[in-house]
Amino acid sequence: MDLNELLPDDLLDRFRARAKGYDERNEFFHEDLAELKSQGYLRMFASIEDGGLGFGLQQAAAAQRRLATAAPATALAINMHLVWTGVAHLLHRRGDASLHYVLSEAVAGEVFAFGNSEAGNDSVLFDSNTVATPLADGGYSFTGTKIFTSLSPAWTRLGMFGKDSTGAQPALVHAFITRETPGYTIKDDWNTLGMRASQSNTTVLDGAVAAPERVFRRLPVGPNADPLIFAIFACFETLLAAVYTGLGERALQIGVETVHRRKSQKNGGKSYAQDPDIRWRIADAAIAMDGLYPQLDSLARDVDDLADHAGMWFPKLVGLKVRATETARTVVDLIIRVSGGGSYFAGSELGRLYRDVLAGMFHPSDDESAHSTIATAWLGPLES
Repeated sequence: MDLNELLPDDLLDRFRARAKGYDERNEFFHEDLAELKSQGYLRMFASIEDGGLGFGLQQAAAAQRRLATAAPATALAINMHLVWTGVAHLLHRRGDASLHYVLSEAVAGEVFAFGNSEAGNDSVLFDSNTVATPLADGGYSFTGTKIFTSLSPAWTRLGMFGKDSTGAQPALVHAFITRETPGYTIKDDWNTLGMRASQSNTTVLDGAVAAPERVFRRLPVGPNADPLIFAIFACFETLLAAVYTGLGERALQIGVETVHRRKSQKNGGKSYAQDPDIRWRIADAAIAMDGLYPQLDSLARDVDDLADHAGMWFPKLVGLKVRATETARTVVDLIIRVSGGGSYFAGSELGRLYRDVLAGMFHPSDDESAHSTIATAWLGPLES
C-alpha cells in the first residue's frame, strides 16, 4: 500500500487538528487510534497473506515519519505496538516463528504495548529489577514497576520481562500478559511537559501471571547474541528515529511557511523569507534534515535485507537514534528563532513540537550509553 493511501493528507489534517486538544487536555488519542486501526496501520508488519500490509522496517519507518509530521505523540505511542509486531516480523524473516502469534493477533485487532522500561535500570534489556517467579505449569508471575508504558489506556497485550533468580544462574524472562490478567495496576501519573497524548503511564506488576504459552524467552543476564535482542534494538531505535525525523520535518515546514507569511517593517514590508539572516537559519535546518533522511532509510533497508554489519550493528542503530533526536531538537530550536514570539504562546504547534522533541533525550539509548557503545566499537573496551 502506498503511504499516501495509508496516511492520506485529509487524515493527517485531522490528526494535526486533534493533536492540539489532546495536548491541552492531557488526553489519549482515542480517535486517532480508531482511524489508524481502520486503515490497517496496526497490522502493517503482518504479511498480505495473513491479512496485513506486508511492510518491512523501511516502509514502517517511512510511515511513522509521515505520521509524526501530524501527531508526534500519537506516532510515538504507536511505535510501541510496532516494536513488538516488528520484532515478530524480523524474527520470522530470520527463521524464528516463535512470535508469529503476535502478528496474527495484531491482524485480529489486538494492541501491543512495551513494558520493559524501569526506573534506575540503565542496563536496559540486559538486567531487570522486576522479579519473575517460576510457576509449576511453566508460567511466570511478575512483580515490579514499569515506567513509560505508552498506550496505557488502550493496550490489550503487554510485553515485559523480569529476572528469575531461583536457579543456579539468573535468567531474564520475556513474556506477554493480557489486559484481563489480574495482578497489575496502571497509575494515572502521566502529566508531562510533552508527548502528552501518548499516556505512557507507570504500570505496577504485583504477581501478574503470564501463561506458559506466553513466555517466549529465557536469556542470561548481560549482553547476549540472541536474535530477540537485535530485533528489539533494531525496531525500537529505527522507529524512534523515524518519529523524531518526522517531527523535525514538520518544524522545518512550519518555519518555511512562517517566514513567508511574516513581514518586516524594517525591510519595506518584504517577507522575512528575504532576510539573509533568516534564510541562513532555514538553510541550516534544511541541511541538518537532509543528512538524516538517507541515514534512516538506508539503515532500515539494511535490516530488511539481512545486511551483515557484524559488530557495528548496535553502534549504527544507537547512532541513528541519537542523530535523529538531537537533529530534530536543533531544527526545532532554529525554527523557533525565525518564527517570532507567537511560537511562545500556549496552543502554538511549534511550541508543542518544542516540548515534544525534548522527550527524545530520555529514550534508550541515551546520549551517554550511545557514545559508550560507539566508542567501544571503534576503540575497543576500556582497560580494567
